[in-house]
Amino acid sequence: MILYNVTIKIDNQLHADWLQWMLEVHIPDVMATGLFLENKVCRLLGEEDMDGPTYAVQYLCESMAHFQTYQQMHAARLQKEHSDRYQGHYVAFRTLMQVVAGSSNVSGWN
Repeated sequence: MILYNVTIKIDNQLHADWLQWMLEVHIPDVMATGLFLENKVCRLLGEEDMDGPTYAVQYLCESMAHFQTYQQMHAARLQKEHSDRYQGHYVAFRTLMQVVAGSSNVSGWN
């Protein structure tokens, strides 16, 4: 399994709009590609929120091949939609991880 993690710090003034858009539009669009099994949205704790909160948006996919298909066919368009909407009001970085152990559920991700 491959975990694609997008960490985003969003400005306070757009936080509510961003979170709603992520939950109602962006994440469903990513999941509609059919290349990810699950997703999670996590808010970082213990971080200074003076400029805005930080989130980790995580997507689980079955294989590196699925992730590469996402990158080649969908990532640029979906990232552009986010950038066009919130440009100058967020910082983001992406990490890719291999899941080596997990809980007893089918996907290994609770």
